[in-house]
Amino acid sequence: MTSPALWYATRATGIVALVLFTATVGLGALTASRVQSHAWPGFAQQELHRRVSLLAIAFLGVHIATSVLDSFVHIGWVAVVVPFTSRYKTAWVGVGTVAFDMMQAVALSSLLRHRIPATAWRSVHWLGYLSWPVALAHGIAIGTDGSEPWVRWLTVACVATVAAAAAARALVTARWRRAAVAAAPAPVVPTTRLVARASRSALATAAVIAASAGPGASQRRSP
Repeated sequence: MTSPALWYATRATGIVALVLFTATVGLGALTASRVQSHAWPGFAQQELHRRVSLLAIAFLGVHIATSVLDSFVHIGWVAVVVPFTSRYKTAWVGVGTVAFDMMQAVALSSLLRHRIPATAWRSVHWLGYLSWPVALAHGIAIGTDGSEPWVRWLTVACVATVAAAAAARALVTARWRRAAVAAAPAPVVPTTRLVARASRSALATAAVIAASAGPGASQRRSP
């Protein structure tokens, strides 16, 4: 099955999915670094991040479905999850599949967040950041609207958004680390170690006194 409607739907949903995915990555970076204000509390930012993520997944699903249903390009359902098996632009469709597989891993880890260790969830969640440049490369290489000026500017805006969010997270993280080092308490010496040091000092002092007082005492006792 092929029609201009499917082709236009694939192009439109791909661009919208990229924009929403960019917003998701940016919000995720800001949420993880706890960048917030009194007018925009943290819980609202987290909720917006979750909703934008779901919206991005919805548009991505439509983008994939219309791409497969359009028989003009011959992608196939297997190529949706198995990279580099499409007959149409195998390499760049495969890159898109890699990005989609990483997104699926992140989505699954979010659903199982309360059943898996926090360290495992964080490790898998990093794939969300990694999948963004992969998806961007897929869109640039395979998109038929890449030569349009507005698409180029939109791509630049997406890159700038993610770069700004990453820079903000790096700055906040560095500030936290400096504050943690400055606020770290002085090392506490155990009481037993203090007692031992005091005992050794007292014994050494007594020995010095005894050694210096010994000859004088013997001289005073001599006739």
